[in-house]
Amino acid sequence: MNSVVDKFLRYVEFDTQSDELTNLTPSTPGQMIFARFLEEELKKMGLTEVSLDDNGYLMASLPANTDKPGVPTIGFIAHLDTSPDMSGHHVRPRIVKSFDGEPIVLNQEKGIVLSPAEFPELLHYVGQDLIVTDGNTLLGADDKAGIAEIVTAVQYLMEHPEIKHGKIRIAFNPDEEIGKGAHKFNVERFGAEWAYTMDGGEVGELEYENFNAAVARVTFTGRNVHPGYAKHKMINSLRIANQFAIMLPRWETPEHTEGYEGFYHLVSIEGTVEQTVLTYIIRDHDRDRFERRKKEFEHLTRKINHEFPGVASLDIKDQYYNMREKIEPLPHIIDIAVEAMKAADVEPKVVPIRGGTDGAQLSFMGLPCPNIFAGGLNFHGRYEFVPIPSMEKATKVIVEIARIVADR
Repeated sequence: MNSVVDKFLRYVEFDTQSDELTNLTPSTPGQMIFARFLEEELKKMGLTEVSLDDNGYLMASLPANTDKPGVPTIGFIAHLDTSPDMSGHHVRPRIVKSFDGEPIVLNQEKGIVLSPAEFPELLHYVGQDLIVTDGNTLLGADDKAGIAEIVTAVQYLMEHPEIKHGKIRIAFNPDEEIGKGAHKFNVERFGAEWAYTMDGGEVGELEYENFNAAVARVTFTGRNVHPGYAKHKMINSLRIANQFAIMLPRWETPEHTEGYEGFYHLVSIEGTVEQTVLTYIIRDHDRDRFERRKKEFEHLTRKINHEFPGVASLDIKDQYYNMREKIEPLPHIIDIAVEAMKAADVEPKVVPIRGGTDGAQLSFMGLPCPNIFAGGLNFHGRYEFVPIPSMEKATKVIVEIARIVADR
C-alpha cells in the first residue's frame, strides 16, 4: 500500500486547476495532460478497455477473476481537476513525520502556519505522517488522493489474485470543481450497476446525501447621471443591489450554518452605477425548502421592482439535486461500503455532504454513486493536508468493497 503515497506525490505535480470561464471540456489543458499520463499508466498496469475521449473522460476495466455467476460490475470514480480557488501550479508537498501536535510552519518566509489552534482537526492525527503544502498552493488531495487510492487498489487486486472480485470499472473525469464533472460522463459506456466516488474528506466519511443546488444571478440596471445634477434622475444599481442583499436572512449564510442547514451564499459582486450583478449559490438538503429558497429570490426581485420599476432581473438555474432519493431505495450499496470500512478497521461516519459531488449528478443519470472519504482536509487552500494512514485506509476500503461484492 506504500505506493499510494508515491503515486499521490507524482500526481500533484500536474497543474489541473479547472476554469469555468473557458466553456471547454476539459476546461483547462492541464487536465488532459494528466489524463494522458494516467492513460499510459493504466495500460502499462495491464488494465483492459482503457479509453480516453476528447473531453478528458478516462475509463478502464479490471476483469473479474471469479467464476461465480451474477457478480455485478461496480465502479470507482475520482476527478482530475483541482479547485480554481487556489493555485495548483508548482505544488511542492512535504511529509511531516509523526506529527507531534505542534503548529506546522508551511512557509517560514511568509509566516504561513498550519496550527491546531485554527484547525483543531489536526489533533485527530497526532503521531501520524501528514502531507502538507509549502503555503503557496493548494495540495490537490481533492481529488488526486482519490485517484491514487483507486489506482493503487486496482494494482493491489491484480497482485493478489486470491482476492476474488467481479469486473471493476474505474473512471477519472474533468471539471468536478466547476460543477461539470458528470455533464459528458457516458454512463452507458461505463457499464457499472453502481459506483463510488472517492472524493470525501476525513477518514470514515460515507455520504449519500448532498445539497440541492442552484445558482442565482440578479442583475440591477441603473442610470448614471453626473452626481451634481442627479436628483430624481440617477438610479444607482450598486445601492439597489446592496438593498437586495441585506433583505436576505442574515443568519442563513455559510458562516452561520452546519449539518442539514441550508443557506444563501453571495459569491460575487460586479458592478458600477449603471449595472450591478449579484451572483449567489442556493443550497438546501430538503427539496421543499430548496424550492422555497428559490421562491424567496423571486419575491425579493418583485419587491425591488415595485420600488424601482424594471430595475431588477433574475436568472436561476438548478445545478444538481440530493442523491439521497436515488440511493436510499438501494440500501445494499451503503451496507457494502459500511461493511468494507469495518473490515478495513475504519469507523464509518455517515454524514451529509455540505456541497456537491459528481456522484449526485451521476445518480440522477442512472448510476447510483455515493461518496467515500479520500482522506484530505482543508480542501481548496494552502492549509490543505492529508494524513498518509487515511489514504492507505481508503485504498483498503476499495479492495474490501470489491471482495465483499463478489462474496455476496
